[in-house]
Amino acid sequence: MENTTDTSQDVLNFTQSEVLINMPQNSIEVQVITIVLALLICGVGIAGNIMVVLVVLRTKHMMTPTNCYLVSLAIADLVVLLAAGLPNISEVVDSWIYGYAGCLCITYLQYLGINVSSCSITAFTIERYIAICHSIKAQFICTVSRAKRIIACVWIFTSLYCIMWFFLVDTNKTVYADGVVVSCGYRVSRNLYMPIYFLDFTLFYVIPLIVATVLYGLIAKILFMSPLPTSLNDRSEVLKSVTKMLAVVVILFALLWMPYRTLVVVNSFMDPPYLNTWFLLFCRMCIYVNSAINPIIYNLMSQKFRAAFKKLCNVMKDSSRESHEQTEQEDVSVKSVNFTDDCGDTGTMFSIA
Repeated sequence: MENTTDTSQDVLNFTQSEVLINMPQNSIEVQVITIVLALLICGVGIAGNIMVVLVVLRTKHMMTPTNCYLVSLAIADLVVLLAAGLPNISEVVDSWIYGYAGCLCITYLQYLGINVSSCSITAFTIERYIAICHSIKAQFICTVSRAKRIIACVWIFTSLYCIMWFFLVDTNKTVYADGVVVSCGYRVSRNLYMPIYFLDFTLFYVIPLIVATVLYGLIAKILFMSPLPTSLNDRSEVLKSVTKMLAVVVILFALLWMPYRTLVVVNSFMDPPYLNTWFLLFCRMCIYVNSAINPIIYNLMSQKFRAAFKKLCNVMKDSSRESHEQTEQEDVSVKSVNFTDDCGDTGTMFSIA
């Protein structure tokens, strides 16, 4: 709720025939659970995705085409967690507290992160398909430099695509009998923004899942149902392990986004729309979990990632310990002070521990 001295004047502007209702408020339980879960999931997700980025960028043998796409996915997930998860603090006051610029920028960043993560998943799925099903071509196609160029194109494309959200959202004030609520919502009618939702649904959910289903089916046929080509025999177990891990990422993406995507589709045919508070909360938390869970999957299913995570943690601990020891040494080092007494005699150089 927004505290404002203009509230009484806004109420007076209404005709006497209009009856103002009281401000709708979420229950204390909803507010507390939302904030606790958002902070917990976002905290774990932000730390984990930062670790993924650091591990790949600081470990030479981890810089592979697939891992480049995972870095892009981690950065996109960071954007989602920061732009979608942390603003949940506004649940405390039941009103939008980030202003007009915040409404535009946060909405833009939310969709940017969501769409880039979807494109990154599609990109590493195609890369895995080429690497396994066309292993000879992969030596020339699946390179780190090419992966970086593809990632740059993904970010540029989605950045331009999401610009439309700057023109579709706005802050709105709703006057109630007991106050004014500011919200960040759509400036266009439901009939206009529903086609945009369906476009998003098709481009960044349906198509990626169709591509993933077809390509992972072909990959499984090569890896698990047929004799492996000679070029893949010596690293078959590694390929199977990596493919299983990436397939889990895709499956979780499909499952965790399904509640929200389904809700949007169903509500497009319902009037009034289904807006149960607890189900909306469940949908939002699924989205945050999707952006937070990937580093955990990497750690559980990839020995290389697990070893690199441990190494990075040890380096950080050693760095912290060295910094602490250096500070202690500076604190106990000998300091010299030039001292002169009240009579003007030059004193001795004193050592102070």
